[in-house]
Amino acid sequence: MTADSTPALVKQADAATDGLPAGPSAARGPRARNTKAYLKYVAAKIAGAVVSLFAVLVTSFFLFRLIPSDPVKQMTGGRPVSAEQLESLRHQLGLDQPMWQQFTSYIGDALTGDFGVSFAYHAPVMDKIVEKLPATLLLTGTAYVLYSLIGIWLGTRTAWRNGSANDRFNTALALTLYSVPSFWLGLLLIIVFSVGVGPIPGMFPTGGMSSGDTSGLGYVTDVAHHMVLPVITLVAVGYAQTLLVMRSSLLDEMGSDYLTTARAKGLRDDVVRRKHAVPNAMLPTFTLMFVNLGHVVAGQILVETVFSWPGLGSLFYQGLSTPDLPLVQGLFFVFATAVILANTLADVLYPLLDPRVGR
Repeated sequence: MTADSTPALVKQADAATDGLPAGPSAARGPRARNTKAYLKYVAAKIAGAVVSLFAVLVTSFFLFRLIPSDPVKQMTGGRPVSAEQLESLRHQLGLDQPMWQQFTSYIGDALTGDFGVSFAYHAPVMDKIVEKLPATLLLTGTAYVLYSLIGIWLGTRTAWRNGSANDRFNTALALTLYSVPSFWLGLLLIIVFSVGVGPIPGMFPTGGMSSGDTSGLGYVTDVAHHMVLPVITLVAVGYAQTLLVMRSSLLDEMGSDYLTTARAKGLRDDVVRRKHAVPNAMLPTFTLMFVNLGHVVAGQILVETVFSWPGLGSLFYQGLSTPDLPLVQGLFFVFATAVILANTLADVLYPLLDPRVGR
């Protein structure tokens, strides 16, 4: 090799290595870019959540003022009250102020977590929400865990045996229960299992959270007894939705090439299902579970009302009947916030399960 050819070889080597990683810092380039893209994705989702929360805050103020009812007259209970007394009460509640002044005061207070004083209970709205929240979390949280587990398990089983008698029965039952109004199902359960029909005796309370005359272990048993029918109502509707989503997702995965490859390697059918098909099919169900997680805090207004369960749902219904504007505004914002935060958390975690999202 001559000396004249050496510069040409060096130039060719430089050209061949152009664009390749030159060291450890360059090797971290793709990971750094992925992290940066993920952080931008998270920031966009959080910004969207903040905008949504502010929109809910504004909506909650104007929405309940469209109710064709006078809170002051409702609070007097139809008793004869003079015009001066009505005006005095309106002044105490701040309802005599211009709408724009009520709105700015509401926004300013709400941003600090102060939703005012309830008209009906004469107590801070947040105090009433904190007081009723545990009952709602107990009822809807228990139902959430049960219907999520049942829906995922049955959805997996029915999809894997697509077209079987078990699949047809469970799918038909899920579609029926999913289309049934929850309050109607609750009333039906009360008629059959609380009042009693024919040979079926009344076995469960018609409503409430406890009988009020027990303590200790007896109180826990009493509360569990009162929870049976409302939990069954929530589970019946919730599991149906989860089953249908899980079944549809798994059916989409069953024809994939990677499952054929797994079977060709000699893996057992249950291993192929558990280790390969179900994890990929869980992604849409994962999103649904986070949406439903927001509803755990929001409660189920109709179900709690039907069963007289002393939670946030019943409190919201009572506030609407007045209307107790500070109370329903505060509850509406709390309900919407729970759902928005749950959706945002799902969006943030989703790219960790599916790297294709957020790129």
